[in-house]
Amino acid sequence: MQRVHFIAIGGAAMHNLAIAISKKDNFLVTGSDDEIFEPSRTRLKENGLLPDEMGWFPERIHKELQAVILGMHATEDNPELIRAKELKLKIYSFPEYLFQQTRSKTRIVVGGSHGKTTTTAMILFVLKQLKIDVDYMVGAQIEGFENMVKLSYDSRIAVFEGDEYLTSPLDRRPKFHLFKPHIAVLTGIAWDHINVFPTFENYVEQFKIFTELMEVQGRLIYFDGDENLNKIAENLRRDIVPFPYNTPEYEVRNGITYLITKYGDIPLKVFGEHNLQNMNAARLACRQIGVTDEQFYSVISAFPGASNRLEKIAETQNSVAFKDFAHSPSKLKATVKAVKSQFPDRKLVACMELHTFSSLTENFLPQYAGCMAEADVAFVYYNPEVILHKRLKEINPEQVKAAFGGDNLSVYTDSQALQQKLRELNYDNTALLLMTSGNFSGVNLIEFAKELLK
Repeated sequence: MQRVHFIAIGGAAMHNLAIAISKKDNFLVTGSDDEIFEPSRTRLKENGLLPDEMGWFPERIHKELQAVILGMHATEDNPELIRAKELKLKIYSFPEYLFQQTRSKTRIVVGGSHGKTTTTAMILFVLKQLKIDVDYMVGAQIEGFENMVKLSYDSRIAVFEGDEYLTSPLDRRPKFHLFKPHIAVLTGIAWDHINVFPTFENYVEQFKIFTELMEVQGRLIYFDGDENLNKIAENLRRDIVPFPYNTPEYEVRNGITYLITKYGDIPLKVFGEHNLQNMNAARLACRQIGVTDEQFYSVISAFPGASNRLEKIAETQNSVAFKDFAHSPSKLKATVKAVKSQFPDRKLVACMELHTFSSLTENFLPQYAGCMAEADVAFVYYNPEVILHKRLKEINPEQVKAAFGGDNLSVYTDSQALQQKLRELNYDNTALLLMTSGNFSGVNLIEFAKELLK
């Protein structure tokens, strides 16, 4: 029996990994946390993994444990972590344990500042439709997949979303440096996580290191519309084979995007050039493990998109609403452009929340210049209390408006006032876009969008 204990089991990634491991034969999973929120709480309870009480209990750490997995939420002075070190137990970070469990498998790792989740989801969707069994880890819930992580004894392939954020409190390396892919995808580089990577050059270097850590005779699939990726590709190890990709040929007809291929025009459920680029990357990744283009195109038409990635949340006869995880400048600009291109004859109302450390940092704000320019009406919201919580320098609405630019944009710091303003708008012949990595200080975006479009 393999006994595994999770310190900070309630995290989004951690609880998914705990559930995945608990489903393997001969594994006994335990865990601790000082607070667990939904949906993690319910999912852990359903799988018999919710701790009996909240808090840290060093007595749960004992010599019979084969592994202790440390979440980002845990700090270096965590009592359970201290006990694990005293007993000289094997302590893994989340990505280290994923690598450990898939050492003998062919690993496909999708990295990049944007499009990681969608590209990974596309690969997984296609392989599932073609009944090719794989292990995986992806950063969002995907329709038809019960969990965000799967580990098994039988599959020979593992598909991971490769996040560049830090590994754990004890390991300051980016997560994707630990996966050592045989097949790697890089979708693009746009500065993010400035609290960890203070300069753009430092950020770009992480992607270069990622390629240097690939397995021997690896395959690198990269977007050749990115000058930084082109430079990385020009200086690869000699044994790594590069596969550049770009935007495939497509047409938009009556609000539906069609992929133009030699197998015919393929209608898609997703849209936007970024999504089409992601699709090209997914096709090339699948090709490396034996999936033909014809097979890929035969099933990709049904791909519904990943949760919170241009996800349709409300629709009437002449209006539609989407929510999206977009918060960084590159994601924001691409998402606004995608909706405007898909619905050129509709008014575009775009509303975004500054919520992350980077987006609320005074020196980073100028990166947002022109990001909402293609919207007819644009709103930016931020909560000053979040700035205080993150211990950042105060910013004011005038600074935010000046950074974004444009006469189409208004800035709000009161969620109720913003909601009231949105209720006053006319949504006839309109596309509504709500973009945030949060929830506009407690708004149920799906219910709110349905209310507005009525």
